[in-house]
Amino acid sequence: MKKTTLKKYATLLARCGIAVKKGDVVIVQAGLDQPDFVYLCVEACYKAGASKVMVDWGYQPLARLNVRYQSLKTLGTVDDIERAKLKYRLDVNPAMLYLLSDDPDGLKGIDQKKQGQAMQARYSVIKPYREAMDNKYKWCIAAVPGAAWAKKVFPGMRTSAAIEKLWQAILFTSRVIDKDGQDLDPVAEWKQHNLSFRHRCDFLNNLHIQSLEYKAGNGTDFTVGLMPEGLFCGGSELTLQGEEFNPNIPSEEIFTSPKKGVAEGIVYSSLPLSYKGEMIEDFSVRFAGGRVVEVKAAKNQALLEQMVHMDEGASMLGECALVPYSSPIRQSGITFFETLFDENAACHLALGEGFTSCIRDYDTRTREEMHEMGLNDSMIHVDFMIGTADLTVTALCEDGRRVVIFENGMWAI
Repeated sequence: MKKTTLKKYATLLARCGIAVKKGDVVIVQAGLDQPDFVYLCVEACYKAGASKVMVDWGYQPLARLNVRYQSLKTLGTVDDIERAKLKYRLDVNPAMLYLLSDDPDGLKGIDQKKQGQAMQARYSVIKPYREAMDNKYKWCIAAVPGAAWAKKVFPGMRTSAAIEKLWQAILFTSRVIDKDGQDLDPVAEWKQHNLSFRHRCDFLNNLHIQSLEYKAGNGTDFTVGLMPEGLFCGGSELTLQGEEFNPNIPSEEIFTSPKKGVAEGIVYSSLPLSYKGEMIEDFSVRFAGGRVVEVKAAKNQALLEQMVHMDEGASMLGECALVPYSSPIRQSGITFFETLFDENAACHLALGEGFTSCIRDYDTRTREEMHEMGLNDSMIHVDFMIGTADLTVTALCEDGRRVVIFENGMWAI
C-alpha cells in the first residue's frame, strides 16, 4: 500500500479517531504485525500536538503460552505493575488507540475454561478502574492487516497479496480510499459521515420508542424493550469534558442500550463470531424473561455457552445496533472474521455490559441509578450479527404508533 495513503489513514486515526490536541498523552496498543504503520500513527499523533506517545506491544502467541503454562491463580492475578498502569491511566487520562491485527483463530485449542475463570478473577480488580475512567478518555479502535488474519480472509492468495487486499478493504471501509482505490480526504469524509449519524439519531430519539421487533426469513422473531431514558447514538461521541472523538473506525451503526430483563424470542446469526480467539458459527440465541435461555451452534457451542455464563449480566443484552445491508462493509463482499468490521455489515446485538452514554443526562446520574433504570452490567460486551437482506425492524412507540424503521435490511425512515 502506498505510504502516502497510509499516512492519510494514520492522520485520520490521530485527528478524528482519538482527536489528539496539544498536550495530550497517547497510548497505542498494537501487535507486532505492522511496526511501520505504528510508526506513522505515533508520528501523526505528535504532529497533532501530543506531548508523549507510548506504544504497548502485544503478541497473540504469547497469550497462548501464558494460558498454557501459568497456574490459574497466577493467570487470574492483577499484579502491582498492572495496577500501576491502570492508576496511571486514571490519573493522566491518556487517549487510547487500539490497532487490531490478530489471527481470528489464534487462540484455537487453548483451555477456554481456564482463561474464562482467570478473566472472572481479574475483573473484580479491574472493574473499579474501568468504571472510574468511563466516558472520560478519548479512544479509537481501528485495524491493520496481520498476515494470519489476511490469509484467513483471503485463503487462496499469497500472503503478500492477501495483506495488500486486506489493506485495500480496511482503507475503503474506513473512507480513506474510494472503491477504485483512489485517495479521499478521510477527515472531511468523516465530518460528513458524523453529520449523517446525528440526523438519524435525532429522528429515532424523537420517536420515544418503547420496544423493537425483529423479524427475518431465517427464523429470527424477537422483541426487546428500551429504557424511557435511553438514547440512540452513532458516529462520534463526546467525553465528559466535551471532547469529540470517533471510537470505531470504520463505523456504520446507530445503537442504543436496551432495558435489561425485557427480551423475548429467538435470533439467528448472519455472520460468524470471533470470540476469545476462536470462531463460533451458525448459531442461534433464544431469550425469555430478558435472559438467554438456550444457545445452539454448529461450531463451538460450548464456548458460546461459556460466554453467556461469565457473570450475572452476560445472559442479558447491552446493545441493539442498526446497520443497513448496503453498508460499505457489506458492499465489499468480504467476511472479515473481526467484529469491528463484521458488526458494521449487519444489524447486531451485544450480550453483556450496556453503555452509560446511551442514557439521557448520564453525566448527572450515578452508575447505580442507571442500573436501576435498566442498564445492564457485565464483565463482557460481545457483539453478534443478525442482520439479513429481509430483516424488518419495527419500533413500538410510547404513543401507540408502530413505525417500521428497517425493511428488507435497509433504513425505512
